[in-house]
Amino acid sequence: MVPQLPPEIQLAQRLAGNEQVTRDRAVRKLRKYIVARTQRAAGGFTHDELLKVWKGLFYCMWMQDKPLLQEELGRTISQLVHAFQTTEAQHLFLQTFWQTMNREWTGIDRLRLDKFYMLMRMVLKESLKALKMRAWEERQIEQLLELLTTEILLPDSQAPNGVKSHFIEIFLEELAKVGASELTADQNLKFIDPFCRIAAQTKDSLVLHNINRGIFETIVEQAPLAIEDLMNEMEEEEEEEEGEMSEDDGQEQGVPSKKLFEKPPGGSCGAALGLGEEQGEDDEDSTGAVLQFDYEAVANRLFEMASHQSTPSQNRKRLYKVIRKLQDLAEGLFPEEDIPEEAYRGRQEGRKGRKAKKRSPKSQLQDKTGKGEQEDPCADLSSRSERKRRHQGPGADPAAPQEQPGGRGRRGVRKRRRQPQAGARAKVPGCQEPGMKKKWKRESKK
Repeated sequence: MVPQLPPEIQLAQRLAGNEQVTRDRAVRKLRKYIVARTQRAAGGFTHDELLKVWKGLFYCMWMQDKPLLQEELGRTISQLVHAFQTTEAQHLFLQTFWQTMNREWTGIDRLRLDKFYMLMRMVLKESLKALKMRAWEERQIEQLLELLTTEILLPDSQAPNGVKSHFIEIFLEELAKVGASELTADQNLKFIDPFCRIAAQTKDSLVLHNINRGIFETIVEQAPLAIEDLMNEMEEEEEEEEGEMSEDDGQEQGVPSKKLFEKPPGGSCGAALGLGEEQGEDDEDSTGAVLQFDYEAVANRLFEMASHQSTPSQNRKRLYKVIRKLQDLAEGLFPEEDIPEEAYRGRQEGRKGRKAKKRSPKSQLQDKTGKGEQEDPCADLSSRSERKRRHQGPGADPAAPQEQPGGRGRRGVRKRRRQPQAGARAKVPGCQEPGMKKKWKRESKK
């Protein structure tokens, strides 16, 4: 008898199948299998078993075509993290995912890169949602950050540059989507603390540049938006407090609240609630929430890391520039709001300069002379007549019509007369040409 394969290997083989129906069915079975196995106290997956599962999921994504179906499959795969019943199993599932991406990254061709970029973004978002479901516990945050730092950011990790760069680029964006409305400035500082340590210790200039651009510069650029959001929240809280006070006063006087008589627009209350939830999710994705930071605390933490003796001088210089910007933000000095407008103006000027270089010499001469030609047309006509006299000679009549060298009514370059070459024979009077000689011979024969 042929020995039966373990269920993980069987699922991995079906996940990498050629038929889409087989792959979809295997994904559904995998979810049920994860739920059933992790519910038992003695159950759970080993590291090698999850690596096999993730290899099947990787090639399931590899085989999927069409962007909408790829997005749906990526969402289904990333949400498998919620099927695990324990935090340790979830972290092991995420760890094996990043290890699989690090191992298989160099074999991905450029046509399939986008869908794996999307898969990494979705898995990161679902891992942050798992923290949100546990009310952002400090211990859970530390465990997840340690896992991500070990598998992606540390120099000892096997992560390629593409995985590192993309992770750094999307981290703050996905964190803002999930927890911008709940996270405090102290919690946000904990989330960026690994990036502060890596930026001060790394000897890889690419990692330093990506962290500086994707984390610190993003915080500085979003500072005006973060302050605006904070002011809006404070205004909303004040309005709510005023509304509650007015309602209490009305109830004391026996006047019913207006909210009891308000009807949701366009249908029943349940439909309005469902519509509001969908619109709220769309607004979160479209507007782009902004994280709140204590800029002075971030500057102090960066200075503490950059001031170590082991910090390379190049890293220290880059971080000190960021620290100055953060200190200015803490003092209330925001970056100039007209920088994008200046950049746009400079781009337009650059385009005009390139167009001016492509112009003909005649148009350039007209641009240089400017208004002088328009103000004195007589001087221009006299200069043209002088040029004609020089060209025609001293005895020519300037009023006489001249033939155009390029034909009737055309301008062109004056043609030069062809001069006889050095080896050509010139006509000499009295000499007979070869054609005449042949004709004389024929006449003599007659």
